[in-house]
Formats: sequence, C-alpha cells, structure tokens
Amino acid sequence: QVQLVESGGGLVQAGESLRLSCAASGRIFRINTMAWYRQAPGKQRELVAAVTNGGSLNYADSVVGRFTISRDNVKNTVYLQMNSLKAEDTAVYYCHVVALSLGGSMVPYAYWGQGTQVTVSS
Repeated sequence: QVQLVESGGGLVQAGESLRLSCAASGRIFRINTMAWYRQAPGKQRELVAAVTNGGSLNYADSVVGRFTISRDNVKNTVYLQMNSLKAEDTAVYYCHVVALSLGGSMVPYAYWGQGTQVTVSS
C-alpha cells in the first residue's frame, strides 16, 4: 500500500556532505512520522533522526549539529542532510515511515525503505 524509495547514498571522505532522500508513494492517507535509521555491520539498527507530522524533531546525540532532517509534506518526502560526515557514520541508512493507508484500517503501520549505503572514508 505504501512504498518507500531511498536515494542519495554513496562514498565520501570525512568532512564532506551527503543528502539522503526518501519518497513515500501509494495509497497514503496520512503520514505520522518520518525517520531515518542506520545500521552498521555487527550493530543494532539505531534511530538517527525523526520528524513527526506536528513538526517535532528528534536526533541521535551523535549527529546533533551535523545532520538535519526535513520533510516535504506535498511530495511525501523526507530528507536527511548529513554534514561533517565521520567514518563512524558509515552504515546502511533506512527510511522509516509510520502511516495510514487509504482504504486500510486506521491503525498506523510502519514501513521501511530498502536501505542506502553511506560510506565515509577517513
């Protein structure tokens, strides 16, 4: 019912920037939360940043001041601007959306993107 398409990952040097995009499509009734998670090899998936429908923002302590999450409600797209990248930021980044689908139940459902690789070399 809802599909997420991610883009923007790549390989960069430490100190450089990347911008990730995640576009939600399908029979969307309402999107409650859009977020970015990341998972490095051998580690658990962790929340990087999130934005609610009301505009509340949440960031992992490790990215505060460097990453910025933003949301385009017209395009149903969430972005993650990643500045001053560090080697520790290397991970697969996953888009996460909590949404209600048109014609579906009124129970919010969590959707995941396919993941995009971000590699930062030092």
